[in-house]
This record gives sequence, C-alpha cells and structure tokens, in this order.
Amino acid sequence: MGPHPAVAAIRLAVRRVLHDVLTQHTVPEPSTTAHGAPGVTAAPGHGAGAPPEPPLVLVACSGGADSMALASALAFEARKLPVRAGGITVDHGLQPGSDLRATEVAARLAVMGLDPVEAVTVTVGRDGGPEAAARDARYAALDEAAERLGAVAVLLGHTRDDQAETVLLGLARGSGIRSLSGMAAVSGAEGRYRRPFLEVDRQTARKACMVQSLPVWDDPMNADPAYTRSRLRHEGLPALEKSLGKGVVEALARTAQLCRDDADALDAWAADVEASVRDETGHLVCARLYALPPAVRRRVLRRAAIAQGAPAGSLFARHIEELDRLITSWRGQGAINLPGRVEARRQGGRLVIRQG
Repeated sequence: MGPHPAVAAIRLAVRRVLHDVLTQHTVPEPSTTAHGAPGVTAAPGHGAGAPPEPPLVLVACSGGADSMALASALAFEARKLPVRAGGITVDHGLQPGSDLRATEVAARLAVMGLDPVEAVTVTVGRDGGPEAAARDARYAALDEAAERLGAVAVLLGHTRDDQAETVLLGLARGSGIRSLSGMAAVSGAEGRYRRPFLEVDRQTARKACMVQSLPVWDDPMNADPAYTRSRLRHEGLPALEKSLGKGVVEALARTAQLCRDDADALDAWAADVEASVRDETGHLVCARLYALPPAVRRRVLRRAAIAQGAPAGSLFARHIEELDRLITSWRGQGAINLPGRVEARRQGGRLVIRQG
C-alpha cells in the first residue's frame, strides 16, 4: 500500500525539484589516471583522491504545516538520491519564547535525519513595515547560511494559496504584470531558492503533516488582522470564493504563471534594445525611448534607475510613471527624486540618471 495521497503529492513535488538541482549540480564523474586506472576528481575543499560530497540542499522551516511537510518530503527523497539534506529555522525574536520554539523546530528536523541543522537568530528592522522587515531579515539569514554551508539550494514552503495571496496583493498595489507574476518557482542568486509547493494547496500540506503525525506550530501572526496578508487570507479570499465560487485560488495561481511568461518576454526585449536607445556617452536618448512600446520603455527606465543605485524593492510603479512622463509628457519639469538618492532629469534631449 502506497503513501497517503497528500504525502505522495508533496514527495513528488520535492522529487522533481531535487532532480532539477542534480541536473544543474552534477557530482563529477570518476577520472582516469595516466595509467588507465580509475581515479576520482576531487571536489572543492577535498584532498586529491577523496570522493566529492553530494550537493547540499537546505529546507527553510518555521515549524508551520507547509514547511514541516516540505522538510519531511526532503528528508524522505534525499535518502534515495545523491543529495545531502539539511535544515534552517530562523528566529525573528518577535514573540515571547521564539528562541525555544526555534530550538524545538531544529530538534525535529534533526530527528527527521536532516544534517546539518541550524537555528539562526536575526534582528528585524523597521524598513518597509513589519512584514517586509521580517522577510528581509529572514532571507539575509538564509543567504548567509547557504553560503557558509555551501548549499546549492534552499527549499521554501510557499503553497498555491500563498501564490494567490501574492497576486492579489500585487493587484491592489497596481504594480503591473511583474507584480502579478507572484513568486517564482526558482529565484535568488544562481537559482538558490526553490519553491516546490507552488502547485500544491495549503490543505494538502497540512493533511500530509497530520497523517505523518508531524507536530505543527500555527504562528498567531498569520491570524492577526493587523497584517495585510492575514486579512487577505482570512477575509479577502474567502469573500471572493463566496462571490465567485470555488477555484479562485487556482485561477489566481494560473494567472501568476501567465503573467510571469509575459513579463519575462518583455524584460528580455528591454534588455536587448537598451543599448540602441543610448548615445555614445551612454545617456538615454529621449526620442529613441519615445519610439519604444510603453511596456518596453518603462522596463528600460527601470533597469537604468536600478543600475544607478535605486533599490529594486523600493522602486514602485509610480516612480517609473514619473520617469516615463519625462519622455512622453515633457513640459520643462524639473528633476525627479528616486529611492536610493537617485536623481533623474531631462537635459538636452537626454535622460540623465545619476546618484546624487
């Protein structure tokens, strides 16, 4: 008798990701010595003749149902593949007893057979609001741990429901199709972050934990109406499903993938034409920009602003619209201030963007 359908679903999702990781990070084949005898190509950090270690894949685990299900699936699948599996839990220090909870989660990951396992404590700042600040601190900690441990990938437990929420939040901000693209299945430097569960619903992950008797921690912040995503999860999406019927989550997740395909194509177009709209000094020529389709032009402007030091996460649609007006609605307006102390002005038919 096979595993419960929920367990089978999460294991299949993780297996596919691990196969992708192995395809990109293949363990070197044995070499041949000068005498024709088989030898071994040494991996970085190993002496000559020592067999290379399999690639390390980490799971980021909060102790919630999604990430516990992910950790259990990684532990199971890694035993059948040339992969080492480890775990990281991040203590944000935002709730009483969070340090003890992080220690408990780390212990559970170790019992699953994950190694190495670490509990990392971070300090959450205030920039961008509590949710954004916690996310920034968490990813910084995961990046540091992955680099220090030599991990080739970090698995994240975002589900199809999380994707639907992300699409709705992007729609509310009016940030364009890149924001509506939601979360990518692969993101980060060199594709470090992998999200196996983007096609798995939250209920399936929770069911997988239940049938495997995995202890689950429900973060009270996820039910706190003070947070936008929490209100959307407990009020907004249920209201949409009540009005429009079941299938809203699936439709939003499908919309995310369609938008991502379109956004990727437009980004590639903008990258290809950027050099052609600059003069010999490297400045953007307004007349050439004006001739581009608006969607491509705005992407060129965004790329130019980021290249001069504007933080991508702080550069919103309204900033790009102001830049675009220097091209399409020029009335002699002055310089525009962008995040990161970047200034943009139209000067002599050129768009000059620099950090001031």
